[in-house]
Amino acid sequence: MNNKYPLSSSEIGTLWLTYQEKTMILRVLEYFMEKSDDQQAKNIMGGLWQELNHFVTKMEGIVEQEGVAIPKGFTENDVNLQAPKLYDNGFDIMFLRILKEVSMGMYTLNMNMAYRDDVMSIYEGLTSTTQKVYKLSTHYLLEKGILTLPPLVEKPKTAEFIKDESYLDGFPFFKDSRALNDIEIGNLHHGIETNNIGMLLVTGFAQCSATPEIKDYFLKGKKLAKKQIETFEKLLLDSNVQFSAGAGGTVTSSAAAPFSEKLMMFCVYLLNGFGLVGSSFGTIFSLRSDLSLKTALIGKDIFFYATEGIKLMIENGWFEEPPE
Repeated sequence: MNNKYPLSSSEIGTLWLTYQEKTMILRVLEYFMEKSDDQQAKNIMGGLWQELNHFVTKMEGIVEQEGVAIPKGFTENDVNLQAPKLYDNGFDIMFLRILKEVSMGMYTLNMNMAYRDDVMSIYEGLTSTTQKVYKLSTHYLLEKGILTLPPLVEKPKTAEFIKDESYLDGFPFFKDSRALNDIEIGNLHHGIETNNIGMLLVTGFAQCSATPEIKDYFLKGKKLAKKQIETFEKLLLDSNVQFSAGAGGTVTSSAAAPFSEKLMMFCVYLLNGFGLVGSSFGTIFSLRSDLSLKTALIGKDIFFYATEGIKLMIENGWFEEPPE
């Protein structure tokens, strides 16, 4: 065991960020479990809550033993279990699935910066839990007809190599663009799917926000998500690709906030980071020049939107300072 070494700067930093994310998710789960009327969904969320709470306790023990201050994170003061249901029709599990996508990426990065066995074991355990819950959530949503599969295509019969650089052309000045390949279709479908959930999320947040500037920020996020959906849908339609991405829930008429504005803003902050990673992936692995350019421009929009959100959080005293 190499726990004799003190926590390194990278381990303190990743534990701090993981603690913020996990305590936020615990509060979200508590509200959704309280409002859910589907026992299967409650079981998925309840199992995740128990496992995440266990790892939060382990993180507190590690940092406290090392003389590091336990982060504030998110507490019972950041959730209102008496607030009426803000989302309906499977949104809880659809949003949970998106959060697990974010978590899987974070654990990979965090593991790469861990050196002590006790820290690595936390990320190993969280990875296992997240993959299990992601799988359960996907099966649940498919069975309920909430989640739709990406477009089906003709199966390739032979392996081929790109023959010339015209494969990279995407601006049809003199000829039509080539057909989308399966990687590009998958990226576009995933972008529509995640932005549908993001648009519903910030619509609900804006509906129950009490601060005008925060409400306006969420409405900007709704507009940005809608713009991305329209961009991705047009690219698919222009290539004659049939698609159908389920909305994954609805927003009710409730105006009572289930979460603190601090929590809602941090949630959007996390999703902005996920969106930036997704746009980078789309830019790099889309081989048609028009797709690369459009996803890069979307990444720029997300960056400026995220920066505005961070400034708002700092102005309102909601952004806990990372350890130095």
